[in-house]
Amino acid sequence: MWIDGRKGQKVQQLKSSIWFHFASLGEFEQGRPVLEAIKQQYPAQPVVITFFSPSGYEARKNTPLADAVYYLPLDRAANARDFVNAINPVMAVFTKYEYWYHFFNELHTQHVPLYMISGIFRPGQVFFKWYGGLHRKMLKLVTWFFVQDINSKHLLHDLGITNVTISGDTRFDRVWANAQQPKELPQIAAFKNGQKLFIAGSTWPADEQLIAGLITQHPNWKFIIAPHEIGEDKINGLMSLLPKESTIKFSGISNLKSDSSCLIVDNIGMLSSLYQYADIAYIGGGFGAGIHNTLEAAAFGMPVIFGPKYSKFKEAEDLVEINAGFSINSQDGLNSVASMLMNDEAARHAAALTAKDYVAKSVGATNTIMAYIKERH
Repeated sequence: MWIDGRKGQKVQQLKSSIWFHFASLGEFEQGRPVLEAIKQQYPAQPVVITFFSPSGYEARKNTPLADAVYYLPLDRAANARDFVNAINPVMAVFTKYEYWYHFFNELHTQHVPLYMISGIFRPGQVFFKWYGGLHRKMLKLVTWFFVQDINSKHLLHDLGITNVTISGDTRFDRVWANAQQPKELPQIAAFKNGQKLFIAGSTWPADEQLIAGLITQHPNWKFIIAPHEIGEDKINGLMSLLPKESTIKFSGISNLKSDSSCLIVDNIGMLSSLYQYADIAYIGGGFGAGIHNTLEAAAFGMPVIFGPKYSKFKEAEDLVEINAGFSINSQDGLNSVASMLMNDEAARHAAALTAKDYVAKSVGATNTIMAYIKERH
């Protein structure tokens, strides 16, 4: 899909546009508050969205927030020149990690303002290595950085880059807005049926092994697992781990029984609304490349549990520090943390309030970014 999607792509000629680029679906949701604010501020201006990966493009290729959605062409000088000349952006907004030399250089050459939002930098990144000269050159092509924290600002200042504002992370704005007006899911309410609910979201096989080990210990709780991958083989493999007689799939929820205690979500797109029904959340990915989005669950006010690989995620580190997030690295670790939260209502309630308060106090990045943009456009 990554290759074929780019092969037959024809870019529509526009007199002007505002260009948003996202790596994937997660970054789209992260930058969405700014995208929506831009649409509201400049309603007559066409919006072009590009994605690097199929997971973002396929999920949002028909989004009403854009006039055109494309795969980002390969980062070559001719491709960059042709693409920018076709869409004629008056500004470009890139999110978090996306740095593409030829596209940045073409925007700079054509004097198109380039804004990096929700940027975050760490000493181990290539920008700060002795061999990172080309990457440092890319940083100099950005018009303005809106970064998540003061450490990122200091790292950029060390490189002589001072066009930086600490705005925070726009994901907080997105998850908070979602938590205020979530989509109601009556099937989930019927499944929960007034009982306590443990939701495991964006799980991978290593996570699912642990969750399966936990389920049998807590017969009075309901469990929902929303795996990261929903291919038939993956779902069947997950089903084989769980109690057969009491497990159902969401696609078969019409067969819901009173003793159904475990639900597998075999579709994409429900997770951000699912969390409103949960009492505890487990976030997957922490035994692989890194954990998925902890903030969606935290915004609804609940403790979040995740695996050991979370050091690249500032919000997860923050949640651990304030006792609203809990990292585990084994079955015993999960059993211990989950049992504590499940059996001690006061501890669970305290962690839930702390998580929600953390998100509430962290909103506002979009307003900071928009204040700067409105002054200049």
